[in-house]
Amino acid sequence: MNPMMILTAAQVAESAAQVAGEMQVEGLIRDLALILILGAVVTVLFKLLKQPVVLGYIVAGFLASPHFAYLPSVTTESNIEFWAQIGIIVLLFSLGLEFSFKKLMNAGGSAVVTALIIVCGMLATGYAIGHLMGFSNINSLFLGGMLSMSSTTIIIKAFTDMGLRHQKFAANVFAVLIVEDLFAVLMMVVLSSIAINNSVEGGELLWSVSKLGFFLIIWFLVGVFVLPSLLNSSRRFLNSETLLIVSMGLCLGMSVFSVACGFSLALGAFVMGSILAGTSFAERIEHVVMPVKDLFGSVFFISVGMMVNPEVIVEYWSPILILSAVVICGMILFGTSGMLLTGQTLKVAIQSGFSLTQIGEFAFIIASLGMSLGVLDPTIYPIVVAVSVLTTFTTPYFIRMANPVYRFLERRLPKRLHFLIDRYSTQASTESESGILWHTVLKRYAWRILLYSIVLIAITLISLQAFIPWMTDHFPVWGRLAGVVVSLAAMSPFLLALSLPASKKVERERLVQTNARFDLPLLIMRIVRFVIALGFVVALLSHVYSMTIGWTFGLAVFVIMMVVFSRSVRRRMRRIESRFLENLNERDLRRTGRNNNLVSNMHLAFLTVGYDGPYVGERLADSNLRKKYGVNVASIQRNGHTILVPGPDARLFPGDVLGIIGTDDEIQRVIPLVECQNDDDSAGGPEEVKLTSIHLTEKSPLAGQTSQSSDLRGKYKALLVNIQRGDEFLAPDGTTRFMPGDVLWMVGNPKIISKLR
Repeated sequence: MNPMMILTAAQVAESAAQVAGEMQVEGLIRDLALILILGAVVTVLFKLLKQPVVLGYIVAGFLASPHFAYLPSVTTESNIEFWAQIGIIVLLFSLGLEFSFKKLMNAGGSAVVTALIIVCGMLATGYAIGHLMGFSNINSLFLGGMLSMSSTTIIIKAFTDMGLRHQKFAANVFAVLIVEDLFAVLMMVVLSSIAINNSVEGGELLWSVSKLGFFLIIWFLVGVFVLPSLLNSSRRFLNSETLLIVSMGLCLGMSVFSVACGFSLALGAFVMGSILAGTSFAERIEHVVMPVKDLFGSVFFISVGMMVNPEVIVEYWSPILILSAVVICGMILFGTSGMLLTGQTLKVAIQSGFSLTQIGEFAFIIASLGMSLGVLDPTIYPIVVAVSVLTTFTTPYFIRMANPVYRFLERRLPKRLHFLIDRYSTQASTESESGILWHTVLKRYAWRILLYSIVLIAITLISLQAFIPWMTDHFPVWGRLAGVVVSLAAMSPFLLALSLPASKKVERERLVQTNARFDLPLLIMRIVRFVIALGFVVALLSHVYSMTIGWTFGLAVFVIMMVVFSRSVRRRMRRIESRFLENLNERDLRRTGRNNNLVSNMHLAFLTVGYDGPYVGERLADSNLRKKYGVNVASIQRNGHTILVPGPDARLFPGDVLGIIGTDDEIQRVIPLVECQNDDDSAGGPEEVKLTSIHLTEKSPLAGQTSQSSDLRGKYKALLVNIQRGDEFLAPDGTTRFMPGDVLWMVGNPKIISKLR
């Protein structure tokens, strides 16, 4: 064959491959353009109708799917699935940024117990209903998981629209949602393990949960100890662009590492978000990541809408109604019961239960997980989407029903039962001083044992699986002994920290003084700590050598460690613990300034100026922060630049980071005023603001007043730029009186300003 013909054939093949690649890229862009244009149109419509944007995305997805024949449909669904997977990662990263382990610890036992009751109750109910509907075991299990998670997005939207976000029960509901987010991530891991093994084995399930808990704690400890310090050391280089690259790099890097450890991409993204949530960069990261989240998150929810099949919905209208009723009744029952069992009043419990009557984003994520694993019946997906849409629309009505239902039950409940509920809630909310102290000591004791044990297990596994074998292979004579010595040296700080008392000396003395019987539990706790610490030393030596050597030398090595390294290691561990706690609480410490003491009762706090604050655009001299609240503005950080000791003419703008000096009380009073901002991201876009002019008439409310007496800024949210009187322009100085015929040039909402004519 002619070589030229062979070369020509190769060129033809290469050209064909290039054309195919270009067509694939064009198809990808075409599909993405279609769904985003539809998403934009439908979500604007939903904004006008004051409905959740998530529902708009689902409708847009349905319009872009092959099930809707009146518009062009997506050509390659795998393209959308690719973007949707990125959307899941970014969504869970953003959820992690809002989650934070600090919030979980502050949520309290009430939220944890209530969330556990809801999740377990709905999981069991969904599993049972799935079996009654003829689904398989694995499909019933996934169905239960999808029905057990309330929608954070929908609840926040409903509370904001109804003005309920600052009521007591709303705080309890938000705490439950925080815990449910964590349970949802755990459930995804467990369901993945069950789906892969195609069975529900107790031992395998326990191993999966234990493995997950181990890695979560290790990631959390290492991340909290390392990341805040690294970010702070490079703070001056982290502008918005760089921070976006760093945060998304950390998110995707942790996702890949999570897969390498046997977990999902989504889990790694959530963990990284929750670690970064405790840093002082959290708000900035949320701000720079938001456009990425909005873009890919919309693609994910649109992909959910593409799974909606009207024929399936018509065929399965009965299961949809049944499951909707199960979600509403089950959430009310388990949510109210959980709140009552944890000591909440009947009114708060009913209000909380009636607020949780919907499923949302995590139901879609769990459904997508089942589809990707190939274990979920395709008909379940559109059924769950229909249930979510239906329960979303009914949520506001059930929130409004809570108070009438409470009043009805209050009248009809027997007095004896009402008395028992009130007494139980009162007893649960009150505790003796010694009980509170004992609870604090016991919680610290348990956390210390858990955290240090996890670290020691990690060091032991790394030593036995990698380090000691490597040393033995490269140094056959003395490598194993050196590996053991290095491993014990690495373990020694944590062994000593595990052996040290978890309680403070003052606390122990108070416990013993309150009740002499507390002396025995404290002694037992001390013995248990020593036994656990000794067990790690013995386990390492026994695994490398023998059980006899392990116990013989292990006890001696442990005693030597306690005696020789006690003082120096104790100081080092205190520094490590102090650094860890500072990093864990960095966001709050930097915000309130409690770690920046200047004198005994004053410190430096860093506050970010909110977009809706009363001081936005004002000069420092006009804000009267010093006269009203006693605080001093020491610095203003803006766009990477720092203004030290700003003058009285310096103005405040949204996003400025103010360094404020004051006492605890003074700073606490200023925080809500400076950081004031509208948390409702879904209620609509920003108000229209324009430079406009109005011609004053005799009926104008401004006639005869000055800019100072009329309070334009406070009453009308308007800024006076200039006063035109005939051909003359007068600069506003606060003393010039407005007269009929004046033309006022103002910046503000034209609709509001027009009322001043």
